[in-house]
Parts: sequence; C-alpha cells; structure tokens
Amino acid sequence: MKINHHPDASTLMSYAAGSLPEVLSAVVAAHIEVCPRCAAEVAEMERIGASLFERIEAVPMLEPALGANEKSSTQELAQLLDTRFAAEDPDESVLTRLLGRELSDVHWKRLGFGIWHHPIQLSPGTQGDLRLIKVAPGQVMPEHGHGGSELTLVLEGAYSDETGCYRTGDVSDLGDDVEHRPISDPSEGCICLIASEQKARFKDVVARIFQPLTGL
Repeated sequence: MKINHHPDASTLMSYAAGSLPEVLSAVVAAHIEVCPRCAAEVAEMERIGASLFERIEAVPMLEPALGANEKSSTQELAQLLDTRFAAEDPDESVLTRLLGRELSDVHWKRLGFGIWHHPIQLSPGTQGDLRLIKVAPGQVMPEHGHGGSELTLVLEGAYSDETGCYRTGDVSDLGDDVEHRPISDPSEGCICLIASEQKARFKDVVARIFQPLTGL
C-alpha cells in the first residue's frame, strides 16, 4: 500500500502528547496502524516527550498525589499513549474495536442518493463526530466547510477534491479554512472514516435542511 497523504506534523505531535481530541485521535490511530512512516514519527515524538519529562526537576509536594504502588513511571506513560486505541486481541484492528465488528458487517444507513453512513459511538462527554461514510462510484458530496478540524481516512476506494486525490490509507487533514466538494472514484467509490470537531457548514440548502436529521 502506497500512502501519499498523512496527518500534519502538528496533528501527530498532539496525538503523541495525548492532547489531540479523542474523535480525531481515533482516525490517527487507525492511520498509523497501516502507515509505518507515521507510526515511526509518533514513536519518536513519544520518546522525545518521555525524555524531556524525565529531565523536569521534581517539585516536593505537601502530600503525595499517588501512593508508592500507584505511581506511574515515564515508560508506563509512553506505553499508555501507544495503547489508547489498541485492542486486547493483537489481531483486532483499531477500526474493528471502534466499530465493535468487522467493516464488512457494518449496518449502513442511507444518507442520500448514493451515500450511506454509520455513526460511531464516542465516550460519554466526548465532543465531535466520528462516522463511516460509504459513497457510490462517481458520486459528488455536497460542498462544505468545517467549524473545526476534520480528519478523513480512506479505508477502501478513493476520492478527490480541491486538495488532492486520496486513496486507501491516505488521510485528509483539513482545518476550518478549507471548503471542498469530494467526488468518489468513478469506478470504485469509497469508504472513509471521518472525524470532525464540529458540524459541517454546507452551502447546499437541501443539505442544511437535512443536517439536523443526519448529525453531520
């Protein structure tokens, strides 16, 4: 698999530091599982972060925050970051854990002509939206912008928009300054994992009318 589009360095850094919102972290975790380059970058960032953490001078506390048996080492912290989205079964992918089933077993809901979706439940209190989108070959998605960051990981097929062509394994990392109109591959269509911090800003009137029903 040749991957040409990756998350921004700032996105990977936030993920490694554990400060990236959960909804976006889910997509990054699924991407680095299939992208050795980004997996290596995240591991290096975590190593550097752990090294810097070890150099911080200890400050005496009036009362210990943790008991001796509860205190976590820097190595344990790094391990925790590495396994945020890891499954108990080593053969189970990040996506399978998020879905609770295999991709082939997903129950799709029609979102529009030639478009289906499958919302993914987040942890209680988590902000944002995480869902699968399946688009028929050659289908055009409504033009839209974003209120915050949006990460899209292509799981199958391909699509293109104003920012480029994205194929299996690629990630589109968009900010709130980008408006686009994705078009699925004319022969394959596409299935994507999409995370967004806030709801999309659709230009199409019909899309805006149905937005409260779809949750997009």
